[in-house]
Amino acid sequence: MALSAVSVETEPRISTGIGELDRVLGGGIMAGSIILVGGDPGVGKSTLMAQMCQGLAGRSVLYVSGEESPLQIKLRSDRLGVTNPGIHILAETNLELILGAIRTMNPEIAIIDSIQTTYHPQVESAPGSVAQVRECTGVLMQTAKAGGTAIFVIGHVTKEGTIAGPKVLEHMVDTVLQFEGERTHLYRILRAAKNRYGSTNEIGVFEMGDRGLEEVGNPSSVFLSERTFGSSGCVITATLEGTRPILVETQALVTPSSYGVPQRAATGFDYKRLQMLLAVLEKRLGLGLGQYDVFVNIAGGVRVDDPAVDLAVAAAIVSSYRDVPADSGTVVVGEVGLGGEIRTVAQVEQRIAEAAKLGFQGVITPASNLKRIAQRGGLRIQGVSTVLEAIDAVV
Repeated sequence: MALSAVSVETEPRISTGIGELDRVLGGGIMAGSIILVGGDPGVGKSTLMAQMCQGLAGRSVLYVSGEESPLQIKLRSDRLGVTNPGIHILAETNLELILGAIRTMNPEIAIIDSIQTTYHPQVESAPGSVAQVRECTGVLMQTAKAGGTAIFVIGHVTKEGTIAGPKVLEHMVDTVLQFEGERTHLYRILRAAKNRYGSTNEIGVFEMGDRGLEEVGNPSSVFLSERTFGSSGCVITATLEGTRPILVETQALVTPSSYGVPQRAATGFDYKRLQMLLAVLEKRLGLGLGQYDVFVNIAGGVRVDDPAVDLAVAAAIVSSYRDVPADSGTVVVGEVGLGGEIRTVAQVEQRIAEAAKLGFQGVITPASNLKRIAQRGGLRIQGVSTVLEAIDAVV
């Protein structure tokens, strides 16, 4: 068939009733798709699925649980206020019986909780083994494509945070959702590691409360709600998660080391990236950090991989080292190169717009980005070319 002869028909998506989940899925659930949801134990995977069932009011949903009894699911549903009469519960781990229920009921949505407890009776290995997980997922994928039922598969994760089982598991499904967040933190982040029906750049932010997960429409204001003023080692930066700019507080603590080898620790920031920034500060600014412990934290339990956060981390380290508070009204954005230069960052306009919306007075950005930035009334935008220039402007 010629590519030009293929007809393009926009298939209607099924809204989950949760805006943040719809955003990550690319606009909703596609009929016949299979979606893998992974996350640490207790992070809220089952809670998210239960609240999604409530949002699917008026649609038929089959919830298959191999880990909890119907009574446990009912108790959680009552706590979360789930009252959708279209939800049917099946406590079963035998894949053939699960498939029989799906064919009989023909639901629009099916949820398998979890794939590690499901077993195929014709596969001679224990549930959760590589062979069982691969075979069960393959059969579920064929069922979803043939019958048009969208299937959510909940998967356990390893100690490293990756989904347990063979890597081919992620290749077989249409979408892979990672639910991230520490159990001791309020906030959870849902991101798509793979999505055949949408972008993998979007994230959803939730707050865990007594009534389950609540959507966070403006993450920046939430993450900055408890920031400190007049304290050294605190710098605000703008990171980009997909198309959504988020302002976060970068914290650093530099103290004289009590050990022969100084400690370096990073929470929410890449450890190797921190080592590189410390080397640049020692070489280009002449800071003697070899006898100091350095701790870096991204407040709020957020993990950032955006290189545009480099300059804020460097400024926070220098601020704590000198014990001089940084400018709390300025947002710092920029990637730091090994030569001490400040390199161009992507989508700087969105970051500046977010800073202006939250009432910041200034933004420090790479000088190479200035030609693409429209001046905003009341907002001071300063371009910098080197780390030294940027540090002098903010600390």
